Amino acid sequence: MRFNLLCGIVLCSLSCTLSAQTPPKAIGPDDEIYADTLTHHMSEVSVDAVSVSPSVLSTKPLQEMRRQELEQLGLSTLADALRLFVGTEVRDYGGIGGLKTVSVRSLGAHHTAVSYDGLTLSNTQAGQIDIGRYQLDNVETVSMFVGASDDLLQSARHYASAGVLSIRSERPHFQLNRSYSLRAQMRGGSFGYVAPSLRYWQRLGSRTSLALNGGFMRADGRYPFILKNASTETKEVRENSDVRSWQVEGNLYHTFRDSSTLEVKGCYYDSQRGIPGAVILYNNTSTDRMWERDGFGQVIYEKTFSRHWALRSALKYTHTRSHYDVHSISYHNGAQEDDSRQDETYATATARWTPLKVLSVALAEDVAVNRLHGNVYINTNLDVPNPLRVTSITALTGRLQLRRFQADATLLATYATEHLEAGTEPPTRKRLSPTVALSYRLLSDESLFLRAMFKNTYRLPSFNDTYYRRMGNPNLRPENAYEYNVGVTWSGRPAPWMRYLSLTVDAYYNRVTDKIVAFPAAYVWRMANFGKVNIYGVDVTLGSDVRFARQWSLAVTAAYTAQRALDADSESPTYDKQLPYTPVHHATASAILHTPWLDLGYSANYTSERYSSARNVRTERLVPYTEHNLTASRTLVFRKCSLALSLTVRNLTNAHYEIIQYYPMQGRSVEAMAAFTL
Repeated sequence: MRFNLLCGIVLCSLSCTLSAQTPPKAIGPDDEIYADTLTHHMSEVSVDAVSVSPSVLSTKPLQEMRRQELEQLGLSTLADALRLFVGTEVRDYGGIGGLKTVSVRSLGAHHTAVSYDGLTLSNTQAGQIDIGRYQLDNVETVSMFVGASDDLLQSARHYASAGVLSIRSERPHFQLNRSYSLRAQMRGGSFGYVAPSLRYWQRLGSRTSLALNGGFMRADGRYPFILKNASTETKEVRENSDVRSWQVEGNLYHTFRDSSTLEVKGCYYDSQRGIPGAVILYNNTSTDRMWERDGFGQVIYEKTFSRHWALRSALKYTHTRSHYDVHSISYHNGAQEDDSRQDETYATATARWTPLKVLSVALAEDVAVNRLHGNVYINTNLDVPNPLRVTSITALTGRLQLRRFQADATLLATYATEHLEAGTEPPTRKRLSPTVALSYRLLSDESLFLRAMFKNTYRLPSFNDTYYRRMGNPNLRPENAYEYNVGVTWSGRPAPWMRYLSLTVDAYYNRVTDKIVAFPAAYVWRMANFGKVNIYGVDVTLGSDVRFARQWSLAVTAAYTAQRALDADSESPTYDKQLPYTPVHHATASAILHTPWLDLGYSANYTSERYSSARNVRTERLVPYTEHNLTASRTLVFRKCSLALSLTVRNLTNAHYEIIQYYPMQGRSVEAMAAFTL
């Protein structure tokens, strides 16, 4: 009788569960009551699992920050976010409008590719991207890869760079069965900073959506700083650091019936800014101006034919115009105007073949045609070269993935040729560059991995390196960089009140040969292949998320880099000296406290002493500094809309420091943000 009674209870429970999973087909008032009744009887089910960070699973060093973390830490620009990445150096020439570039593990900004929604941004003239112009209002993730990502469908350009900074914009998503979404945002703060933006999403069909966004930013950049001259200190105000910019962007997303996808993007950027000069001997005067107009359009198509075949292809066209108005007594008539126009046509296609579950092969082909027009002369001649460069990059990648072991190998072929309207053409460049990355899971029941990587990259000289007036050198050889990395990654849950705890430790050695530098020769500076560089370092990251109660949590991250970047040319007068602007120690930390009332975000960035030249003398020493930032944010949710509010205090202790010598950074600043989403 007890057995029969137990079976009856089990059958009744199963019948209730099955009826709850199959509601009536008709929809009406009675059905709503029925659904409410079922919900009342169903018990809550909680799924608890260990969260494994992508940085732990990746075969190559990876760091990533998502939109929620960016907002809770009060990070509004790309440069602010990258300062919290380990092994990443952001060079800032001061002021809101100052140039900002990023370098990975001291390899230089020219070796770091910046990818926006899958395709790299291009600047063949300068060879580096100004990351200071990119706001984070519409960014979903910011990722930094050493080497390249593990995505086999990425373009060959990604494989060709020593590091890849990937920016992914937020894709349209709709709530409450709506077909649209509108977000209006306003930022404002110290030094005349005002930045309104508007974003609109529209569902055009069951498989098509449209995203439009635009923004404007202005700041006068007149911030105070302390000028030190021996034992004397004076309070000064930064001049000619104003900026005004606006940008618009449109995206169209479509999914075909066969599940293939199409992404169309158009973007335009326009800016005018002052170029703040170096502050030397109380001279804070600068009247240099810069105007930029940049626009690009791209189309990306991706299709998975079967479990064996997949294809990703893209087309992109970029047009950039820049104008520099420079005043100096070293120029004829005391002024010089540089006008340039860059055009790039770029095509890429990657095919992936998976003949076996454990084996995948990918072939990527990129072709880029770059043209530069301007008044940039060759040496002392008055002929304008107007160079045209055609570059072909081919990447063949194989991946073997067993139960606990993964191996990736890539062979990259680079072919580049140039044609000039005037002057001596450089020789055709050809190069084969290999990459190998390995990962092994040490314990089958633990997320504990050992990884290793070797990568060779080949950096072509930029147009400025080769053709800039009096400084350019058409005979430059491309730089070669060799990267070696060995690391251990782990993620687990040592306590029930902890969502996860992750740790990564990577030791690396980089070697650069034929490094391109500006070298003094015959009264002028000239670009030359000079010297070798050896870089030794260790990167450590730590992350954790602790749950105190139902609505209380604390997410903590910390990172540390110890690095020696040395001149390895034994014939150089600076042999075995630290490279300019390279700190030996760099550490960052962040914490986000989530409460039922508001979120508190804190971040800190410490940089040890460094030198402005490779001589490493006392007069060129830059003092260590620590920058603290604090953010309080709250999102108010109404019936059909939400209001996000935040207040950020940057450089909380009002530290005065320089990232580049004689270019003082701003002290304490305040920024407020309000965003209304419908």
